[in-house]
Amino acid sequence: MTDRQSKLIKLVNLHQKIEVSKLAELLDVSQVTIRKDLDSLEKEGLLSREHGYALIKNANDINTRLTINYEKKLEIATKAAEMVNNGETVMLESGSTVALLAEQLSKLKKDVTIITNSAYIAIRIRELPIRKVILLGGDYQKEYQGMVGPLVKKCAKEFYVDKFFVGTDGFIPEAGFTCDDLMRVETMEYMANSANKMIILADSSKFEQQGVVIQSTFDEIDTVCTNADVRPETLDILRNKGINVVIS
Repeated sequence: MTDRQSKLIKLVNLHQKIEVSKLAELLDVSQVTIRKDLDSLEKEGLLSREHGYALIKNANDINTRLTINYEKKLEIATKAAEMVNNGETVMLESGSTVALLAEQLSKLKKDVTIITNSAYIAIRIRELPIRKVILLGGDYQKEYQGMVGPLVKKCAKEFYVDKFFVGTDGFIPEAGFTCDDLMRVETMEYMANSANKMIILADSSKFEQQGVVIQSTFDEIDTVCTNADVRPETLDILRNKGINVVIS
């Protein structure tokens, strides 16, 4: 993705729906160039188009979530990829930043095997040089394009890995990380039971939000990978709980 396309995505998220002519004006390029960018981004599923307009998809759709703070998420994903050794097998949950991690692993590592409950991740990296992708079965959750439910537990317990990477929807200083979906939380727990370390990928905006379900308490987390915009007091809370904090 080019720098201009990243700026374009930010503008579409800001306005929700914006004219192509306005995008061309704000980015100081021709409408022909904007249309080419929109064609590319639409093919990636990052936005939608109507005649003369660009607009975001369903706010809960993973493609839409991926576009929010995209550059920060990409930085975090790139940093997280450095934690994975060549030849390693890792487990990935179905969050948007984790999807970018899967892509970065293909670019930076060799012979990595990915175990995931995310059909979205499996499809997104299908043509990239990943050694193997193992997709856990379960009930298909349309918006996240991931598998949830007890069948995931049955599949996940057949594996054991060192690192489990997972996203989050929010943070409560007194409790830990939170999620907006109970079924996803249960699925995260199933997968975490098959890993030595849980690593949470969270851009700084997540620390200013609160989900409705406790996802992970502090004692369950080994590492949090985030960007430099996180408040110092939040970093102190994490470190005082014995959590390793990695800044992208």
